[in-house]
Amino acid sequence: MEVEGGAPLDDKAKRMRDLLSSFYSADPPPSMPSNTSSKYATLDTINTSSFDAEQYMNLLVQKSNLESLLQRHVEMAAEIKNLDTDLQMLVYENYNKFISATDTIKRMKNNIVGMESNMEQLLEKIMSVQSRSDGVNTSLFEKREHIEKLHRTRNLLRKVQFIYDLPSRLGKCIKSEAYADAVRYYTGAMPIFKAYGNTSFQDCKRASEEAISIIKKNLQGKLFSDTESIQARAEAAMLLKQLDFPVESLKAKLLEKLEQFLDDLRPESKDISDASMDHDEPAKQENLIGSVSSTAHQASTHEFVEALRAYQVIFPDSEQQLIQLAQSLVAKNFEATQQQIKGHIRSIDLLGMLRVIWTDVLLMDEVLPEAALSGFALEAARVAVKQYIDTRFSHLLLNISDSLTKVQRRPSEGLEEEYTLESALGASKKAVTEGSMDVLQDFRRLLDDDLGLLVKLRALINDWVQEGFQEFFRKLDRHFLLLSGKINSTGQDQGLAEATQKDKITSGLVVVLAQLSVFIEQSAIPRITEEIAASFSGGGARGYEYGPAFVPAEICRIFRSAGEKFLHLYINMRTQKISVLLRKRFTTPNWIKHKEPREVHMFVDMFLQELEAIGTEVKQILPQGLHRKHRRTDSNGSTTSSRSNPLRDDRMIRSSTQRGRSQLLETHLAKLFKQKMEIFTKVEHTQESVITTIVKFCLKSLQEFVRLQTFNRSGFQQIQLDIQFLRTTLKETAQDEAAIDFLLDEVIVAAAERCLDPIPLEPPILDKLIQAKLAKNSEQSPASS
Repeated sequence: MEVEGGAPLDDKAKRMRDLLSSFYSADPPPSMPSNTSSKYATLDTINTSSFDAEQYMNLLVQKSNLESLLQRHVEMAAEIKNLDTDLQMLVYENYNKFISATDTIKRMKNNIVGMESNMEQLLEKIMSVQSRSDGVNTSLFEKREHIEKLHRTRNLLRKVQFIYDLPSRLGKCIKSEAYADAVRYYTGAMPIFKAYGNTSFQDCKRASEEAISIIKKNLQGKLFSDTESIQARAEAAMLLKQLDFPVESLKAKLLEKLEQFLDDLRPESKDISDASMDHDEPAKQENLIGSVSSTAHQASTHEFVEALRAYQVIFPDSEQQLIQLAQSLVAKNFEATQQQIKGHIRSIDLLGMLRVIWTDVLLMDEVLPEAALSGFALEAARVAVKQYIDTRFSHLLLNISDSLTKVQRRPSEGLEEEYTLESALGASKKAVTEGSMDVLQDFRRLLDDDLGLLVKLRALINDWVQEGFQEFFRKLDRHFLLLSGKINSTGQDQGLAEATQKDKITSGLVVVLAQLSVFIEQSAIPRITEEIAASFSGGGARGYEYGPAFVPAEICRIFRSAGEKFLHLYINMRTQKISVLLRKRFTTPNWIKHKEPREVHMFVDMFLQELEAIGTEVKQILPQGLHRKHRRTDSNGSTTSSRSNPLRDDRMIRSSTQRGRSQLLETHLAKLFKQKMEIFTKVEHTQESVITTIVKFCLKSLQEFVRLQTFNRSGFQQIQLDIQFLRTTLKETAQDEAAIDFLLDEVIVAAAERCLDPIPLEPPILDKLIQAKLAKNSEQSPASS
């Protein structure tokens, strides 16, 4: 079934429509003719008013089998139940609507009762009021017309009187310098002067024009006066323009005056310097921004902004010049800021300056939005903040360098007392750790501040801080190499290395650098990494293709390598100094004509003094080792050195040269079959390891110097005496006793090999000479102390 519109309806909508029409329709729907033949009947007639149940059943039985009949029975039972439910719901819903409509009609009926009489009374009163009003208007019409005529006459007389009084008014304004009021009075009288100035008000016009000419002259003088403020000049220009004065001819001079005014308008750098002198009191730090944004600067800025606003009105085509002036002001402010950054200022000082500049930019941005000063200031702030971060790292490097170079200064050069190596190491450690923490705290203030400029730069600041620390530690490593003399200074390092270039590089400074490098690797880098991860890990301006800005593993590797380099450099410097002593010892005398030994040679004392000085240095800087000494009894075969028992016993008791030379053959045979000993091991950052390594190098050098000489018997015995005394003394100095004994044996063997008559001293004589030397040293020690 379809509606008249032709759109098909779903079953439920069609059923609801039929129910409503059957419930509310008084006339039955059109039905099929009663005489319709049964052959035209269909099963769809069940929904019409002419439904014939018997005919429907016959048709259904004819067209359906038993199974279809049962299924149709179930469907019809369900439809009957649904129809009953829908009809019941429809009746209930409409019944509620009928009840509500009935109640509404009752209320309307009660409210309307008596309204007609009230409306009639109201109409009568309105008509009465209207009639009385008409009577009043008629009686007062003539008087009102007369009053209005008098009022117009009075206004006209006032205007006439104002015209006659205008010259005197202008004179009073000239005396009081109220030029704005004078211009307002004159421009208000101009229409009357144009209409009647040549007839009735000719004298008034002439007198007013004379006064106005004086006003113009005074305004021009005010316009070019250096004592007047820029805002007063702009006001004078606007008044001249209202008086039809050709101010365009004055445009160049006015803009030049405005440009001169900019030279005096910049941040109060003196106030910033004075306020940044004391950073210990928190109250002064909080009030620093207030001192920077001084009242004078705010007044000058507001004056300049008002001048810009006035010039825009006076010179509409001067927008580009005004934009250039505004940008010039911002640029000068940032130039002053960068000059302050070159000095040692804190982040709170920088924040104060940036806040002043940003306030000026916002004020000017309201007047000149076309200048895009916010973007211009943002770019300049990016340069200033980057410069500040670089400068802070440079000052940190200078502080660390100063704490190190004090080691090389003498008391006469500015130090009241001796600056020990231990003090230098402690000061340099403090400079690295506390200096880095102070730098991070300054940078954190920049991140935490809500200034609009810095909020936009936060991602860049994070990257700059990380990149700055990476580059700072690279420069610090290079500076350490420069201080140690491993590299030469370049132009950029000239200032840092000036103190080092004056004096010879000391070995104490090198060992301090070695231990400081270890401290940076093991303590400073992990702590700085934690702080960066906690406060500066939000960077995103750096592209991912460039990798992380701060790589702690690389810095640790650099300083681990640097620590080893400096430690080896220290050992080499000390060894070379002792080697010079050994060279003089063996190249000066004539060993072929050497006399019999009577005491231990003085070079042994000098050698031991050098070792004592080395021990004093390393004990101040390096920690003690955890390993026990390597005694000769701990060696598993290495004790069978070239100083074997036949050499030490038989050679001392035999007096013939032939037996001595045959003993050399036995020594070489012993060296071939003895177990190999590892002499030079890895150097550790401990006192014992460094001292032992230096002793080993020195003894090796001693062996080489011995091999270059030829000895007689006395010379050989002198070498034997010196080495035997060293054997006794070096036991408490060196760590690896077995290796030291081996090297001492090698020196004696080398001397025996280069001796023409290698007959050693007898043990009693050797012991007697050694005891005499020990007694002499013990006597000299209390005297020197």
